[in-house]
Order: sequence, then structure tokens, then C-alpha cells
Amino acid sequence: MADGALGGASGPLVGIRVLEFTQIIAGPFGCQNLSDMGADVIKVEPPEGEPWRLYSQYMPGESKYYHSLNRGKRSLVLNLEDPGAQEVVHRLVPEVDIVVINYRPDVAEKLCIDYARLSALRPNLIYIDNTAWGRKGPWSHRPGYDIIAQAVSGLMAADGKVDEGGAPGTITASPMADYGTGIAIAWAACAALYHRERTGQGQFIETSLLNTALAFQGQYGTDLPAADALKYDKMAMVDQLRAEGAPYEAVLDAHGAGGIPRVGNVYYRAFATKDGAVAVGALSPTLRAKVRAAIPTEYLGLYDPEFDARNPEHVAAANIEVAKVEARFRELTTAEWLERLERHGVPCGPVNFVEEAMLDPQTLANEMTVALEHELSGPETQVGPLLRMSATPLAAQGPSPVLGRHTDEVLRSVGYSEAEIVTLRERGAIA
Repeated sequence: MADGALGGASGPLVGIRVLEFTQIIAGPFGCQNLSDMGADVIKVEPPEGEPWRLYSQYMPGESKYYHSLNRGKRSLVLNLEDPGAQEVVHRLVPEVDIVVINYRPDVAEKLCIDYARLSALRPNLIYIDNTAWGRKGPWSHRPGYDIIAQAVSGLMAADGKVDEGGAPGTITASPMADYGTGIAIAWAACAALYHRERTGQGQFIETSLLNTALAFQGQYGTDLPAADALKYDKMAMVDQLRAEGAPYEAVLDAHGAGGIPRVGNVYYRAFATKDGAVAVGALSPTLRAKVRAAIPTEYLGLYDPEFDARNPEHVAAANIEVAKVEARFRELTTAEWLERLERHGVPCGPVNFVEEAMLDPQTLANEMTVALEHELSGPETQVGPLLRMSATPLAAQGPSPVLGRHTDEVLRSVGYSEAEIVTLRERGAIA
């Protein structure tokens, strides 16, 4: 584990200053990635704190959710509806390299923190505007969250889950659109910094939850007429069932949603064992032969040239063969299966909970966790930076900030006097 502390920044972005107007997950995660790279991230929060700070609090104003997305930042509390607070932003911007914002397109202009206004104060400003749906089109001004992006983009349907009431099951393991967009934000910022280094130009960058969610499905979203006859037939059936008022589960079955085949599959899936579960991944003929040797079985499943997933007889026979393999896996423990599969050269791993993965020797050996000390709650361990760099190592620059901890510090850095700070606080512009 590695320790980080504000004031001793390290990484490839040391000297870069980021002004963050974001909340919940996507924007904060993107800016945390920039902080891990050494950037000075000033997070602007409303007087009550951003919503994730207040969600499932373990003490007033602090939550694990907020901690996990905001380490290494400085907290500046501004009531952006107050002209005095807007003036603080305008005095800060000439000293800022990157602005990241995730308000609806109309909100930034109302608060006088839109790209046109801020880039006039710093012409080479990099301004990253994250929205749910993009800035154009009929949904441009709609709010949106990960669950809605899952639904609209096809991610939710692709997961192929249906709850007991027949409704689509959400992807609960991780807010994929949010976290993916956070990575896109950090990636865009670094690319824009490189462009500015070469040309001196800043720019306006757009990211969105919808674009990220679609990008995650590129192989399925691609339309290729020469190869997609089955897809067109499938979608025709979907349209027909919807027109007939068929239940969602029937429509989902007709679509055959899910990237991993669910019939005749023993090569790329997880199996229950005697004491847990193990996952197997074999995407080449050579690896599939190793799976058959390890189990052992002669079953080819969906890789049998004669197999037709639309033929009820084939499906019935496949279910019987798959059940035999599943029963075999339940005869041994996870450790026993891992030893056997690894001996045969099969890619495999245990099905862990994240609490177990954080303590796994592989995780620890690669320093994928970071130990921090929060000023209110003491020690904590988080998932560390996303990547390793030999010349400019990334590091958590410190824990998440207490609400408003750095307000006075930031204001003094752009020339506010103590008397001016007192006046701003008295009028409610800062807190």
C-alpha cells in the first residue's frame, strides 16, 4: 500500500490546476484520476456539501461513497447563485488549466460558469462538459443518472436479467456508465493538455453517460449488413412482440440478450463449486480443448458446428449436457478446481466478493490499494490509482477533504483579503 498527502504532490500532472464543478460519480471519479496524477483539484461544493457527501453518512457530512471518489482534492464551498461566489470563480479561472462540470447545459450559463464566459478569462482553458445525454437533441436538457443511461443505451437489456415481477433487472455490480465516463474525462483532459502543449490552444470537450454506455457495446451496436441477417430477423420479432403487447421477458428472450451465450455454454462462464464458485474463460479452440481435458468432457456445446440454439431439440440436449458439467463442478472445492484448471492451462479464477479481492495477494503485490488517514475518521483503505507509470508514478495525494476545508486557502491564493473573506461569508457567498 502507498500513502499520499496533500502538499507533497507527485505524478505527471504536477503543476496542473483543475476546478471541479461535479457531483455524484462520473465527474468526481474523473477528477480523482487527475488528482492521482498529481493535479491540484479544487472541488467546488454548495454550502450543504455535494449529494454524495450526504448519502449514507457514517458521521455528519462524511460518507464512504464521497471518500472513495474525492481523495486528494481541496474543498471550496461556494453558493454559486450569489454574484460574489461567481466573482470568486472568475478570479480563480485565470490560474486554472482545466474546468470539469456536469450540470445540465442550461445551468452553467445561469451560474455564469459556462465555457464562453470562462474561456474569455483564460483563452487556453480546457473545459470538460459532462452531461447525461449530450448537448444536442430532444433530451439535451434532461437530467440523467447511470440507471437511466443503462436503460436507454441497451446495457440493461444486454445483461439479460428479469426480476420476480417481470421487469428488467438493473446492473447493480457497478454504475458502469458513470465510472466509464470518469475514465473518459481524465483521458480527455490529458489529451487536451498534450494538444495545448503543442499548439497553445484550449478547447471545449463533451462527454456523456450515453456515449460511454454505447461505447461499451461497440461490438453489439455495430451494424454490418453482410453479417447481420440473424440480427435483422431478431429485431423484427422484437418489434412484432412489442406490437402484440408481449411481456418484457418474452421480448428479451426473442432478442437473446446478453453477450455471453446462455445455451450450451461451458467454456466462458462461472460454475458453482462445493464451497463457492469459479470462473472459466476459454475463447480459442486450444483453450476449449484444455477445458474439456480438465473437466473432463467431450461436450462441444455451442461450438459444435451442428448446434442450433433456435432448435428446441438441440437446446434440450444442451441443457442436459451442461447440467452434467455443472454437477461435476459441484463435486470439488474452489481450491481443488483452481488447481486442476491451472494444471491444464485453463484461464480461471475464484468468484470473489470485492472485500476478498482487496485482500488478495495478487492485488496487494501490485499495490492496487492505498492506505489513507482522514482527519475526522482516521485510517481507511481504498482502491488505488488506475495505472502505473515508471517515470512519473501516480499516488493518492491525500484523503477526501472535509467540507470547506480549503475555502479560505483558495481565496487567499487569488488575492482575497481577510476582510473580503469575512464579508463573503457573512453574505452567504462562501461557507
